[in-house]
Amino acid sequence: MTPDAPARTLVIVPVYNHAEAIGETVAGLRQHLGLPILLVDDGSDLACAAVLERLATQPDVALIRQSRNRGKGAAVRAGLAYAAERGMTHALQVDADGQHEPADLPAFVRDLTAGDETLTIGYPRFDDSVPRHRFYARYLTHSLVWLATLSLTLRDTMCGAKLYPVAATNRLLARHACGDRMELDSELPVRWLWQGGAVRNLPVQVRYPLDGVSHFALVRDNVRLAFMHLRLVGGMLLRLPRLLTVRGEKP
Repeated sequence: MTPDAPARTLVIVPVYNHAEAIGETVAGLRQHLGLPILLVDDGSDLACAAVLERLATQPDVALIRQSRNRGKGAAVRAGLAYAAERGMTHALQVDADGQHEPADLPAFVRDLTAGDETLTIGYPRFDDSVPRHRFYARYLTHSLVWLATLSLTLRDTMCGAKLYPVAATNRLLARHACGDRMELDSELPVRWLWQGGAVRNLPVQVRYPLDGVSHFALVRDNVRLAFMHLRLVGGMLLRLPRLLTVRGEKP
């Protein structure tokens, strides 16, 4: 396939117990994107698993299952491996809970070519449904990411709408797994930027979940995220001379 050939793109939707929201999410993706969709069942309960089985009978909707709940990061990695096996050049990650406005997603894949190795990351435009504490808490993560990269390039790594170049992303994940749970959303873009990868930020309207379900475990996930940020800041210090050189070379 030549680099300027049209991209082959798969939509990856990690799912864990979003039985009430996933049907509407899939309907929106099918309406606005018209791309094949992969549902990655991350060990959902029987009710959600049955919904996913029904959705997977639709054209261009596939389903793979994790044997147990391993986390969002593990589900995304499984989806990227599936995409590579099927010759996809790109994979668009979207959250299962319907928080991303599907009408904003076509911009991620518009005019996309097979050789485009840009990591495209959504940054949220929140409506009034966002809890204030979550809105302000995001800026702690933003600040730590900006510190780890010595750059403001990554506007919002926590947004679950991301377009990955499949081959390049899988090469990075073969070296750095980037965590099994929510830490992958931030660690992967930081490591992508460290290795000199191109990044694009696009706006996405975000409303808080259609089904009101959040799988963020306050203690477990905050501990994981804290250790992730320690690793990344430590990694920044090891790369400090090169990062400062790159900053100095920019006009």
